[in-house]
Amino acid sequence: MKNGPTVLLIVLDSVGRNTLEYLLGKTRMRVALPNLERMGLGNILSGKGSGRVRKHPHAPFAAAVLQASAYPDSTIGHREMVGVIDPRTYDLFPDGFPGAFVAAIEREIGRALLFNRMAGGMEAIEANREEHERTGSPILYASKCDPVLQLAMSEAVIPVPEQHRIVDAAFALAMRLGVRITRVIGRSYVMRGGAVFRTPNRHDRTLPLERTTLVEIARGRGIRTVSVGKTADLVGAVFDDLIKLTDPATLDPSIGYRFVDPRRRDTNPYSLQGTINALTAARTVSRPKGTFIFVNLVDTDSLFGHARDVDGALRSLGEVDRMLPRLREGLSLGDLLIITADHGMEHRPDYGYHSVEPVPMLAERIGVPFDCRPFRRQTLASAGFLAAQVFGCADEYVKVCGLDRFL
Repeated sequence: MKNGPTVLLIVLDSVGRNTLEYLLGKTRMRVALPNLERMGLGNILSGKGSGRVRKHPHAPFAAAVLQASAYPDSTIGHREMVGVIDPRTYDLFPDGFPGAFVAAIEREIGRALLFNRMAGGMEAIEANREEHERTGSPILYASKCDPVLQLAMSEAVIPVPEQHRIVDAAFALAMRLGVRITRVIGRSYVMRGGAVFRTPNRHDRTLPLERTTLVEIARGRGIRTVSVGKTADLVGAVFDDLIKLTDPATLDPSIGYRFVDPRRRDTNPYSLQGTINALTAARTVSRPKGTFIFVNLVDTDSLFGHARDVDGALRSLGEVDRMLPRLREGLSLGDLLIITADHGMEHRPDYGYHSVEPVPMLAERIGVPFDCRPFRRQTLASAGFLAAQVFGCADEYVKVCGLDRFL
């Protein structure tokens, strides 16, 4: 059995160039990123981080690219990687969502809503969970950094199917009433030992895609498309396979995953295991046209970035670096590995906020010289252009996605 090529696109969530230099300049701990160094990460650094991450003169491809879309958001960044440039801006809601909009949601779902303030997720849940349990009212809060409406609900209070209906109703009303957000997220959680644990029953509704992406182009050519982590939720495209692991029993103990967070809330180990599973299938299951694996590694954003945990973010990045050789083992001669980020993270006194800034784009053809042509004007959409060349659909990608101006 001879399978087609595999392209593995990994997103280090919120690890922009400026962000990484800030983190490296603030920490006193030893930072070791040898595998990212070998791919050229140090070649794009020029500030405080340049002395702590070494340059590599023989890196296959390393560039700092700036998104062409207007807004620094995970949905927008991931979509641009597969060809969608979004010129629109979106809104944050520091004073909560408009009263008329909230009242419309309440009428539609038949439940009152609690809180309606800007807050971090755990902050909103901890401040309101007792009243939520007493009244059955979902906890409504606005993200501090994303144009996102979030609804936290205990699975012991509101059944998961109803939670999903509530999210769908809120999203439909937002679109109808012109509330400028990119997503509605239902944050399902349970209580264990007095602590809050989010569950895999999270439900996202995302802005509908208005243009064809590399995902549809690849599927149309018989290339197997695989989403790992929350990628599919962000992009909004239909992937052939969705891999979102959450059970510790799914982790192969021989691989030696390490959790950075003392409470083991990391999700990257599960997404890395999901990536290894996807790579195994790409080799062992008949895929004559190849496989496109799109992975989001979120901990540097959601767990450590917004909390402004400098050392936690760097340790999390270090764990990804430590796993890169294991991922490369799953790739074959001529396969393509791309590593990039969807936006940056600006550490302000109160919170970590998403930022538009140059982000790393590192790429390597396994075992052969790097022969993919980047865009002349580098953007996040260059990730899709590199991948499309390996799959033989670069011209279609550029034409269908309207990317001629970047050539």
